[in-house]
Amino acid sequence: MSMLSKLNKYEEVGIDSSVHSADAHKLVLLLYQGALLSIAAARNHLMNNEVGAKGKSISQAISIIEEGLMASLNLSVGGELVQNLSALYAYMSARLLEANLRNEVTMLDEVSRLLIELRGGWEAIRPGETETAPHPSAAVREKVVTLNARGNEGVSAGVRQALNAYQQI
Repeated sequence: MSMLSKLNKYEEVGIDSSVHSADAHKLVLLLYQGALLSIAAARNHLMNNEVGAKGKSISQAISIIEEGLMASLNLSVGGELVQNLSALYAYMSARLLEANLRNEVTMLDEVSRLLIELRGGWEAIRPGETETAPHPSAAVREKVVTLNARGNEGVSAGVRQALNAYQQI
């Protein structure tokens, strides 16, 4: 067994044991981490012209966002904040898809920054503490304003809807 496959196996065991011992709060943190790792892998594959591996990593990140983070939202209870978060997740998925099609590192980096910001907010909220969610940072708000300033140039209707929803957070 090569050193790389040993390291991969070790990582799998570590992630598996983390999942089995995690509460709901920790599971969401693991989803954020998984999405960030997949995007980092996609970035590396893109830089090395490994098209198939890049696509697989981006697909994995999209799956984590859509089937993990977005699917875990309770849209009937969470109100406007959850609606906006859902729209932001949809925006991130659209950007990842676009990054895959255009081979754009900047789009991968953009989604990574958004996920890091959200993960930081989630880390700040511990179970049993206040139910008030943190407000988006100035950096995230600035990105939304910048994207909105572009108007409809190169931005699909779904992404535009997500940006408009996000501004209401």
